[in-house]
Amino acid sequence: MLSRYIRGALLVLSGILAISLVYLLTNRDESELSPAGPVPSRLERADAGIDQFTFTQSRAGAVQWQVQAKRARLFETENRAALENVRVTLYGLKGRELQLESDEGTIDTATKNFILAKREGTIAIQLDNGYTIFTNHLVWTDARREVTTNDAVTITGNGLEVKGRGLVGKLDVEEFQILEDVHVEIVQ
Repeated sequence: MLSRYIRGALLVLSGILAISLVYLLTNRDESELSPAGPVPSRLERADAGIDQFTFTQSRAGAVQWQVQAKRARLFETENRAALENVRVTLYGLKGRELQLESDEGTIDTATKNFILAKREGTIAIQLDNGYTIFTNHLVWTDARREVTTNDAVTITGNGLEVKGRGLVGKLDVEEFQILEDVHVEIVQ
């Protein structure tokens, strides 16, 4: 007798779950169910949108770096800004600077770290010493003042072309290291 009640209760519970599932499937909003929903849906949920966005990081009165973007969408609860058409200038200890541009990026407004990416082609990091670094993805870690990537990297300039995978660039000591699969070619 008890097993009949349990079976009946399970049958009713199964029916409720089935009805709930049918309701969710027929009335769902794609952007709510998919974490990688279309970009416009994510941008519409931003807390604020800013055209001609500029974010500057300073220490002891000296500008350390500046991020400029054609458009930014701010997500205050996530301490994040999603950027479009980005231009970054990084200043070294000796006043030297690196300049780079990318299609898109994200900046963490709490840690001051940012990520830059190029949809097609590569990001060109122009150094004052005549070298240029090319990669399609770049991460700036503000606490260590370094740029990194795990992607393919090419460094050209002064008659050299260095290719490999992965990069760590320490801005304060002006040292850039390709991490693996390094190939060097002398070009004229």
